[in-house]
Amino acid sequence: MKILFTDLDGTLLNNQSMVSENTKAFLDDFIRAGNKLVLSSGRPLLSILEVKELAGLDYPGVLISASNGTLIYDCDSRTPILEKRLPLSQVSYLQAKAREFHLHIQTYTDDAIVTAEEDEEIRFYRRRIHLPLLLAQDYASVLPKEPLKMLAIHLSDHARLTAFRDAVSDWAADKIQMIFSNDYYLELFHKDAGKGNAVRFLCDYFHIPLSDAFAAGDADNDISMIQAAGCGIAMANAAPEVKEAADIVTPKDNDNDGLAEFLRSVLM
Repeated sequence: MKILFTDLDGTLLNNQSMVSENTKAFLDDFIRAGNKLVLSSGRPLLSILEVKELAGLDYPGVLISASNGTLIYDCDSRTPILEKRLPLSQVSYLQAKAREFHLHIQTYTDDAIVTAEEDEEIRFYRRRIHLPLLLAQDYASVLPKEPLKMLAIHLSDHARLTAFRDAVSDWAADKIQMIFSNDYYLELFHKDAGKGNAVRFLCDYFHIPLSDAFAAGDADNDISMIQAAGCGIAMANAAPEVKEAADIVTPKDNDNDGLAEFLRSVLM
């Protein structure tokens, strides 16, 4: 049995945020051959489930690694098998620090985005993530339980996100990870989570050797899983540092079935 951990945006999905017919046909054959699929994304669970349903990925045994591996979800039983959440005190600290840098920062309930106002950043984010909004000035006061992650966004000034990250790095060292999922998004989540830890956890959980794990992605938050898997795959459209971390770079990009064509060539 092989296990495939695949990022969504920029990897499994094309530039229209869809699974192409050719990629779907590969996944049909991959599952039919007795292999296992893990959808691994920085997106929250409900957004990944929406992608899964729209793409017709209704295979048995599919797992989801959501919010950068902070939640691992069994689609068959519809239950989480691992959760790593942020303490509310950390949420409050990060919200206050982001305010000092005049940065949009958001967090999540299990079914909504929590943010202070409906600004340009949240409108941009919701073009792909179709979750309702919960507006609040004090996030910790409205969260029913600890959240899985936070997300800082700036659409035009990457340096401001970097300055914010650097300013909290000493405080964060033993608490949280801070990783870019693209130039606009700085992901903040539990130090013991991450896509790479999800690879190791699920391989151990299903008694699958890491040598039989394939992991594919295009952004910084994919590097840990690319390095953890026996075969780490960077997309042709991946960032340079992702390609450097990978064992393989696909000849084609995500808009031309790059992942499916490569995996079919080595697995089928």
